[in-house]
Amino acid sequence: QVQLVESGGGLVQAGGSLRLSCAASGTIFRINVMAWYRQAPGKQRELVARSTSGRTTNYADSVKGRFTISVDNDKNTVYLQMNSLKPEDTAVYYCNADLKTRIVGNSRSYWGQGTQVTVSS
Repeated sequence: QVQLVESGGGLVQAGGSLRLSCAASGTIFRINVMAWYRQAPGKQRELVARSTSGRTTNYADSVKGRFTISVDNDKNTVYLQMNSLKPEDTAVYYCNADLKTRIVGNSRSYWGQGTQVTVSS
């Protein structure tokens, strides 16, 4: 079984910073993609940032220049450094990983339980 465990959420004032972490554990052969999504109340879940094979990164336009995704391959951990936070960044942030648990077969997607980020004005 694979588990993704997030940490680092909380309450911060506008303009502040937070760092989210997500560690993948269990039987992991290869991680293809690690990403962060978020879901605000009444809205659909949206992609925030994605790291593919630990090299290529993509960001939502709304967070470009403020958020940075990074991956520690040795620890199977993905981070999201969030700077210059705005009230509209308030959401539950979810970690996602597309990975393979063995050499044969397809990869599949796993989700963390989510961590709340609240930015006050």
